[in-house]
Amino acid sequence: MSIAAPTRSRVRLLTAAATVALAALSLTACNNGDGVRDEGASQQPSKSAPAGGDSGKDTSAGSTTHDKTGTGTGTGTGTGATTKPKPQPASTGKNNPTSSTARVTCNGSTVKVAAQSVSRPVNHMLLTVTNTGSKRCDLYGYPAVRFGEAQSVPPVIDDSKPQAVVSLPPGQSAYAGVALSGGDDGGGSNGRTEKTLEVFFQGRNTNDGGPGAKAPLPAKGVYIDDSLKVTYWQQSMSDALAW
Repeated sequence: MSIAAPTRSRVRLLTAAATVALAALSLTACNNGDGVRDEGASQQPSKSAPAGGDSGKDTSAGSTTHDKTGTGTGTGTGTGATTKPKPQPASTGKNNPTSSTARVTCNGSTVKVAAQSVSRPVNHMLLTVTNTGSKRCDLYGYPAVRFGEAQSVPPVIDDSKPQAVVSLPPGQSAYAGVALSGGDDGGGSNGRTEKTLEVFFQGRNTNDGGPGAKAPLPAKGVYIDDSLKVTYWQQSMSDALAW
């Protein structure tokens, strides 16, 4: 009986020692040295720690943030910027028939003239000028007519002046009326018959508009006297014969 008592005491001591050892190993495995229990590697995706006291917004790659004001802060570096079209050069006279460089003065080099006797008004003749050139030409003033070897130009009927200069596109015609004599009452003086007629033109600022043009007359000629007058160039035949 004296031997059994020490044996039980040793068993108790060994058991207590084993319990203490197991407790120490458990503490070593479960603690990380700071008194915090280590739960092992997290199974959730890692998040970057907020810098500078950030409130903890998720800044991991692939996250999308939106500005509540709806204004973007990105700057584009693409090469597809819209380029304004270059202004086209102004149309030149070669392509614009209404420009000043494309217009010329009507004269014997750009028109042909025809003379035609008319029944009404009596003792009148109609001059028709047709643009035979390739450019628009302007008829300034009134025709300076010369019958035969006359040295002076007959006067113009002032009231026949149009509101604008008559301008002729290629192929178009304009007109002027010629009062040949004083009428049936023989009011004019120095009456005579002439068989040739030449028409001269006025320029924009001068009486010399360039070469004249001959207009054929009937073989028997036309009778004129000192009451000879002409109208300004007109756009229509009726306006030319209204005086």
